[in-house]
Amino acid sequence: MSHNCNCGCSSENNSSTSQGLQITTRDQATPLTTQTEIKISGMTCGHCVSSVTEELKELAGVQNVDVILDAQGISTATVTATEKLSESSIREAIDEAGYTVEAINA
Repeated sequence: MSHNCNCGCSSENNSSTSQGLQITTRDQATPLTTQTEIKISGMTCGHCVSSVTEELKELAGVQNVDVILDAQGISTATVTATEKLSESSIREAIDEAGYTVEAINA
């Protein structure tokens, strides 16, 4: 394998395996994480944010939940997960928290 990365090495002259390193490639079609943006109505305070965050974190594969509260409009939750979340599980979690999903953008 030859490459031109401007680091001064060359696979012909300096094999990474000869230095005890092994390069393993990852299937480019498989992302390490996915992000889903959810528009939610009915949230008005920090308790609302906590409720939505708690319910979403219970979904399988969820690593992080960030919520931007818009107390007078549509709030936005961004969910980072190790797998694609189903729309039905997202809707169920938001419904369980007591709010309404307006849109889901994966």
